[in-house]
Amino acid sequence: MPRYENMPSKRLIFVDDLEVWVIEKKRMRNVRLHVQPDGRIEVSTPIAYPDELVEDFVREKHDWILRMQRDLLDSPMSRAALASPEELKEWRKVVQAFVPALVEKWAPILGVQPGRIDYRKMKSRWGSCQPSTGRICINTVLALCPPECLEYVVVHELCHLLVAGHGAEFHELMDRVMPDWKQRRAKLRQS
Repeated sequence: MPRYENMPSKRLIFVDDLEVWVIEKKRMRNVRLHVQPDGRIEVSTPIAYPDELVEDFVREKHDWILRMQRDLLDSPMSRAALASPEELKEWRKVVQAFVPALVEKWAPILGVQPGRIDYRKMKSRWGSCQPSTGRICINTVLALCPPECLEYVVVHELCHLLVAGHGAEFHELMDRVMPDWKQRRAKLRQS
């Protein structure tokens, strides 16, 4: 028989002009606010956290929430959430057209040889790498971003073939091979 006592409960409340999904989680200690790519507002709370405190928290963050919702509507991830299958196919074609040349340029510089390269729409990542197999996956939504952002993601994932995590060693490698990587990452985050 399945056990449901650890599953979070979710309910909708209204705080002034905002719809807020409250998600109660057993192991939460603090309250967390997240604006989803579609603009939905979620507040994660410990179990039995009073709605009045959630309302106060949301009111305190009201301007930030509206700013985030506005920014998200213009973001590539938001556009991707609403994209048609035809748009997704076109984006995939664009990314597939550029990534091989970027890999051909950067793999020898890094002294790596990636395995399979996959392309797919991802909800929360721009890329991923499995160092054990050399498999790299690139988010097709990068077609909506400036070209230097796509290049940054490709280099980032190729670097993971040498350094698995995001610690000091990884940052030193990125600094060495792509000195402006932080600016490119910032541009990607602003996209």
